[in-house]
Amino acid sequence: MNARNRSVKRIGVLTGGGDCPGLNAVIRGVAKPAHDYGLSVLGILDGFEGLVTGRGMELYNRDVSGILASGGTILGSSNKGDPFHWPEGTNGGTIIVDKSKDALRNYEAWDLDVLIAIGGDGTMSIANRLSQMGMNIVGVPKTIDNDLQATDQTFGHDSAVFVVSEALDRLHTTASSHHRVMVIEAMGRYAGWIALNGGIAGGADIILIPEIPFEWEVIYNHVLKRNMMGKKFSIVCAAEGAKPKGGEMIVKKIDEKRTDPITLGGIAELVASNIHENTGLETRYTVLGHLQRGGSPTPFDRILSTKFGTSAIELAIKKKFGRMVALKGTEIKSVKIEEAIARQKLVQPNDQAVKAASAVGVSFGTKDL
Repeated sequence: MNARNRSVKRIGVLTGGGDCPGLNAVIRGVAKPAHDYGLSVLGILDGFEGLVTGRGMELYNRDVSGILASGGTILGSSNKGDPFHWPEGTNGGTIIVDKSKDALRNYEAWDLDVLIAIGGDGTMSIANRLSQMGMNIVGVPKTIDNDLQATDQTFGHDSAVFVVSEALDRLHTTASSHHRVMVIEAMGRYAGWIALNGGIAGGADIILIPEIPFEWEVIYNHVLKRNMMGKKFSIVCAAEGAKPKGGEMIVKKIDEKRTDPITLGGIAELVASNIHENTGLETRYTVLGHLQRGGSPTPFDRILSTKFGTSAIELAIKKKFGRMVALKGTEIKSVKIEEAIARQKLVQPNDQAVKAASAVGVSFGTKDL
């Protein structure tokens, strides 16, 4: 294992979990200053999959030039590459095995002094366990869900909110033309930040999020009241993890190969169907899905990603391992990775954004607010 007192000369970087806008900006923010410091940079392919299987590529300045505005990740990513939960095919099917020693072996074979892991809570949890095995780790928080408590915002969230708000803008015109109720499904399994912020920005009339279970009658009464007031359309923005009081999230499928095997989907269709059946109002639904992960990052995410990448290199140079960069106010700080994953950042019913939305007439599908 690389001695902790040796100077940092070689950096590894990977992008784990789901992709999102801003990943390439972070890679650029890592590689450019690293080269200026005289460090070599290894890009590990397809997240932790590449760490386990030994697939990587040297990153030079030419490789990261011009990628600031590009969506996705030049290194590839995967949400099925957990070294501690590795699916392996056998004659009898698939078994789950521990490949963490393979990951450690490749880290050593590549002669890495530090691994910069870019990802959300799943990636940070894996990185923390690898750190406990002896790897020198620096984390960079990425998730469109914005559900990491240790940072005021993750990169990728602003870009996802932009997609949702633009979609709602477009749905407003067609909903108004046909006098319909339109239901849009946004991502957000346990945290409703995308639906909340996107719904506010896009002028949604009803916002449904996992943290605030809704009541069907409240939804029906809200759209009917709007209709009676002469407002001939309504817009509902629902997070995929939204659920009625006493009900459960809608599970679309289960993939045991993933560390978190549950895939959600279907809340928009259910809400649209129930509104139509119980109000008689013509209703349609739209699922944004992976549109929220694609495309070019917003200017905010480009700036934040660049700050995160360059700050991660500073931590690596100073050998402040086992830490994750974090946005605190307007400044980039760092926190222990184990603290960053201690709990999720969820929407609270008394959050200022919830209060502001309620004040301008948005319903969260409950009488309790």
